[in-house]
Amino acid sequence: MKILVTGGAGYIGGTVAGLLAERGHQPVIFDNFCHSTRDLLPQGVELIEGDLADRPLLERTFTEAKEKGKPFDGVLHFAALIEAGESMVRPEIYFRNNTASTLSLFEAMLSHGPRRLVFSSTAAVYGEPEAVPIPEDARLQPTNAYGESKLLVEHMLRWMNQIHGLRYASLRYFNVAGAPEGPSGITRGEAHEPESHLIPLILDVALGRRQSIRIYGDDYSTPDGTCIRDYIHVSDLAEAHLLALGALESASRLIFNLGNGKGFSVKEVIDSARRITGHPIPAELHPRRPGDPAVLVAGSEKAIRDLGWKPRYTQLDDILRTAWTWHQQRYKK
Repeated sequence: MKILVTGGAGYIGGTVAGLLAERGHQPVIFDNFCHSTRDLLPQGVELIEGDLADRPLLERTFTEAKEKGKPFDGVLHFAALIEAGESMVRPEIYFRNNTASTLSLFEAMLSHGPRRLVFSSTAAVYGEPEAVPIPEDARLQPTNAYGESKLLVEHMLRWMNQIHGLRYASLRYFNVAGAPEGPSGITRGEAHEPESHLIPLILDVALGRRQSIRIYGDDYSTPDGTCIRDYIHVSDLAEAHLLALGALESASRLIFNLGNGKGFSVKEVIDSARRITGHPIPAELHPRRPGDPAVLVAGSEKAIRDLGWKPRYTQLDDILRTAWTWHQQRYKK
């Protein structure tokens, strides 16, 4: 299959593009490099540098593929801004980049492109959950603009499916971590610019790149007072995207949660990193951030049952181990 991977230069999109290539498919990366680096691009994969807001470029991408006799079979859509905290300070850029620009992609697909799309959504669409683990039919009530920007895309997809027959799978997940292990070892990992995710920030402390790790709030209604989150290994996540893409050959509309089904607190993640790295990793307490729910854990039974998805990395220490290996390769001197 020939697949357009938007945001394919990023951590998750690049891992999925690499897996597509390994499986004999033809991924084409579409990225504007606003938060990614060129040195992490999968080897031998075609790149189109551009922004999703550029609808003419998207339409040329689809039409030129047709003219060359190899049209796209589908789209994997990862391109988005992803920082929940920033979205509560600058919500307008999230609605512009995540929602409005995605509409440009949909319009180009309806005019000239394929009718099959896997959307990288987020479990942040649920907001403060009423039950944990969160089921797919839980009420959708985001507590930050990031989650709202993704939920608006899901609303658009429902109408595009109903009116135009656009087949789609919406995959909702929380914290992605770890580094893919392949035949040649670990060649890519999590490296956002700037970095704001917990695990790479903790590993930066272990490498001496930061003095300490910040804990935002220790007065939540959790056993140790810190937020609890679900963590999923990036390789398991990539596998789920390929399974969902294949399922759209017969299905019209799919919605799945992806996660471990169990959560770990901020303090538990720090303790795991201390075990894996052997570093004390000093922590400092800061006030809560707006829009951070206390507990977010996704139930993945539906994806396991209906997609045949089988996550390999179910232990936090195993996820941290691969991330630590990558971090040392990239930054240790």
